[in-house]
Amino acid sequence: MGYPNVNTLWAETLVEELVAGGVDAVCLSPGSRSTPLTVAFAEHPEVRTFSHLDERSSAFFALGRARRTGKPTPLVCTSGTAAANFHPAVIEATQSGVPMLLLTADRPPELTDSGANQTVDQEKLYGDAVRWYRDMPEPEAEPRTVRMLRTTAARSLAAATGSDPGPVHLNCRFRKPLEPTPVPDEAPGGVPDGWADGDRLAAEGRDGPFVRTGQGTPELPSDEVARVARAVESADRGLLVAGPDDDGLAPDELEALASATGFPVLADPLSDLRFGPHVDRLDALVCGGYDAYLGADAVASWADPDVVLRFGASPTSKPLRQYLRDADCRQFVVDPAGGWTEAEFTASDLLVANPNVTASALAERVTERGDEAWRERFAAAERAHWTAIEDALASDDRYWEGGVLADVTRFAPDPTTLFVSNSMPVRDLDRFGRPRTANLTVLGNRGASGIDGITSTALGAGSATGDPLVLVTGDLAYYHDMNGLLALGRCDVDATIVLVNNDGGGIFGILPIAEHDTFESQFRTPHGLDFGPTGDLYGLEFCRVENRAAFGDAFEKSVDSEGTQVIEIQFDARASHDRREELTERSRRAIATR
Repeated sequence: MGYPNVNTLWAETLVEELVAGGVDAVCLSPGSRSTPLTVAFAEHPEVRTFSHLDERSSAFFALGRARRTGKPTPLVCTSGTAAANFHPAVIEATQSGVPMLLLTADRPPELTDSGANQTVDQEKLYGDAVRWYRDMPEPEAEPRTVRMLRTTAARSLAAATGSDPGPVHLNCRFRKPLEPTPVPDEAPGGVPDGWADGDRLAAEGRDGPFVRTGQGTPELPSDEVARVARAVESADRGLLVAGPDDDGLAPDELEALASATGFPVLADPLSDLRFGPHVDRLDALVCGGYDAYLGADAVASWADPDVVLRFGASPTSKPLRQYLRDADCRQFVVDPAGGWTEAEFTASDLLVANPNVTASALAERVTERGDEAWRERFAAAERAHWTAIEDALASDDRYWEGGVLADVTRFAPDPTTLFVSNSMPVRDLDRFGRPRTANLTVLGNRGASGIDGITSTALGAGSATGDPLVLVTGDLAYYHDMNGLLALGRCDVDATIVLVNNDGGGIFGILPIAEHDTFESQFRTPHGLDFGPTGDLYGLEFCRVENRAAFGDAFEKSVDSEGTQVIEIQFDARASHDRREELTERSRRAIATR
C-alpha cells in the first residue's frame, strides 16, 4: 500500500491498531498540527467521529462515553493550549478510574522553548494524572519504528483499561506537510517504495491487535477468603456498603453476598446498585435513605456494626462516611487497584481483589447469617424515611430541589441513563432517590467532584446507548458548560435536561460561611441569568415550570419525545435547604418512635 507521506503512514497505522484493539469512536477538535490524525480517523470506515469545537467539552464528552462503555474514546487535538483544555477531564478520569486516551499533536522537538508560534512544552503535560505517558518519536518509514508504533497503540489501550483504568497520553509530533500531500519518495517526509524491506509485521500488522494483552483478575488466596469469611460469620451486625462505581460490584454478586450474610446494603445512587430488578429479589435489603438518619439521635441507641464490607469509591453521603468513621468495628475495603480509597482512615483491612470474585467467594463460604433484628432496624428506618418523603410529595405544595430528584428517579423510564451534577443535585439524589426495580444507570463525576463539563459528560454517556438520557444539573454547572450543548446537533444526541436553578451556589448556604459578610458577594454569587435564549442558540426546546405538577407533565412529555428539552424549575436556595432539614427531622422523629 502506498502512502503520500510519512505522516499519513504513521497516522493510519496508529488508527488501524487502535481500531484492532476495540476503538470504534473518536472525539476530534479542529486544528492544523493534528491533521494527520484527524484525517486518518475520519476516513476509517469503522470509526464513529464526534466533532467538537471546544476541547474541554470534547474531553468530558469522551469521559462520558467511557463511563457508559467501559472503554476509551480517543481524543485528538492540535498543539498548544488546545491540549491544556483536556486537563480538567483528565483529572476527573484519573480520580474516578475512567479509561481515556489522549492523542495530542505537537511541533518538532527543536521548536520547544524557541518562541515558535503555538508551541508550548507538552512533555508530561498532565503530570501524574495519567497511567502512562509516551512522547512519540517523529514519524519515520522504518520497520522497527513502525512496529514500535503498533506496539505502543496496543500498550496504550491496555494501560487505559487495566486493573487500574485511567488516562493515557501519547504526544504525537509531526512536521509539515500535515495534509496527505504527496512527497517524493526520497525526500524528507517521503515513503520510499519497499520501505518495510519485506517486514510484513511492520507493513501489515497482524490479524487483530499487534499485541494482545491478557488482563488478569486480582483474586484473594483461599486463606484470605477464609479469614474474611470468619470475620463476617462471627458478626451479628454487619453492613454491605456500595460506593460510586461505574463498573464495580454486579447485582447478581451483591444478591448472593447479601443473601448469604443477611446484611443490609447501603447503596450509593452512583453504585449502579440502588436501582434495578435485584432491589425486589434481594433476600436482604437495599437501603437508600441512610443519608437522612445515620448519625442522628434517632439511631444513637443502635449498637455499632461488628463488620463492614465496602465496595467502590468513597460514598457520596457525608453522614454515612462519618458513621463509618465513628463505628467501632472491623472494616474491609475491596479495591482491585489497591487504591486506598478511604479518606476517613479508619478501615482495618484492604482487600486488593476483584469485587465480584470476592463477593462470590465469600457468599460460598459464609454459612451463618447476621442478626435479623439488626436488619429489621434498617428496614423500619427505611420505611419511616420514605413514608415521610412520599407524604411530603403527595400532600404538600412546597416543592423543593430534592423533590425534583425524588420525582426524576420515580418517573424515569425503564431503562434510562441518568446523569446527575455535583454540589446539591447528587446530594439530593442520595437522600431522596428511593430504590426502585427499574434499570436506571446513574452516573456522575465524583472523582474530583467538579461542576465543569457536566453537560458534555452526560451527552457523551448518552451517545453510547439507545436508552433515554436524563441530565439533572444546577444553574452554575449549566452555565459552566453551555459550550457542551453544541454536541446536541453536531453529535446527534437527544436528552431531557432538568435545570434546577437557584441563582447561584446554593451549596454554600449549608456551610458555615453562610453567616459571614462575604457570603452573598463571593460565595453564593447570584448571576441573574435568563437561560431561555439557549433554546434558540443551540436548537433545543426550553420551558420553565412553576410547580411539581407542571414539572411532572413536562418531564413525562420530554422523555417520550424526540429532540432535546430543557425543563427549568426555579427555587430559592434557602427555602429548599430549610425544607430538606424539615423533612429530614420528620424522618428522624418517625424512626425514633418505632
